[in-house]
Amino acid sequence: MDAARALADLTEISTQIRAAVLVAEEGTVLASTLRDEEQSRELAAAARALLAAAEAEKPERALVQLEAATAAGSVFVVRDADGMIAATTTAEPTVGLVFYDLKSCLRAAAAAGDDDGKPRPRARQAKGAGSAS
Repeated sequence: MDAARALADLTEISTQIRAAVLVAEEGTVLASTLRDEEQSRELAAAARALLAAAEAEKPERALVQLEAATAAGSVFVVRDADGMIAATTTAEPTVGLVFYDLKSCLRAAAAAGDDDGKPRPRARQAKGAGSAS
């Protein structure tokens, strides 16, 4: 599964997510649910800034997930060694479920990547895997 497909699956199963971006460790946007490239980069930059601000409070600990909530909705960020996923949600999301879905999406996108964690196009479908398009 490539990064774009992982995000499509995420938004299909998680109705609370409004927008999401998958970002490589160095900051490159790998895939986004946003149609505007600039908005995708802005969401990725905002997520990185949130992580940096939160880590400044506890520099001895690496932050792996974050939720910033407002009355209008939340911003979630989950990261691993290879990159991160950031998402905006509706108001009062089911926090545990959103974190679970984001972590699953991040793992699915990384599984499609090469040794350095960057996604690559799928060459062929596995036996028995079908598409309901």
